[in-house]
Amino acid sequence: MTERPDLALLHPPFGLVLRAGDLTLRTLRDADLPEYAELLRRPIFEDPQSPAVFHWYRAEPEERVRNALSFQWQLRSAVGPEKWTLPFGIWAQGRLIGCQDVSAERFAERRTVSSGSWLTLEAHGRGYGTLMRQAMLVLAFDHLGAERAESSAVLGNDASFGVSRACGYVENGTQISALPGRVEPEQRFLVTPESFRRPSVGVEVEGLTPQLRAMLGA
Repeated sequence: MTERPDLALLHPPFGLVLRAGDLTLRTLRDADLPEYAELLRRPIFEDPQSPAVFHWYRAEPEERVRNALSFQWQLRSAVGPEKWTLPFGIWAQGRLIGCQDVSAERFAERRTVSSGSWLTLEAHGRGYGTLMRQAMLVLAFDHLGAERAESSAVLGNDASFGVSRACGYVENGTQISALPGRVEPEQRFLVTPESFRRPSVGVEVEGLTPQLRAMLGA
């Protein structure tokens, strides 16, 4: 019987793994989606009415799960040099606790990435939010050759602001959110390799193959 090739050979993002301290970041596979779905049903925000609550989280749990799974499948079909998103699941001590995305458009020319992230409520306050963002930035700056990393958060989202500042981001103006749902003002942030505050632990990057580099325009 012929052995089936690993999915990472067919879709190189599946082979990308980052390790930093207690955290493992790897792109979500179908085998991870049941655990991912369970995580989406659990609390993420202390105040569900806060303006910082993601628009997708405001849906009922089952609708939230259906939409999130559809979103994950869409991301896989749209990875190419013109535009891509890598959706990392975050595992701590073998348990999925959140997600860290990194995205780019025309990366080969712009050398700029943007990101978004969230953690389940019980994982807050342990430094995971900062470390997973730092691990993503090590990948972007040291391994992909990014020159800028951008982020934004709704005004008043002190937790997100704190993570950005801990990683070396500086304020970079404001904008009005373009996401579906309530229109909210956002603070923009920017970090470069020079201002990046690196983690106190090493970051290992595995699976960044020539094929994956080509897909990302890196």
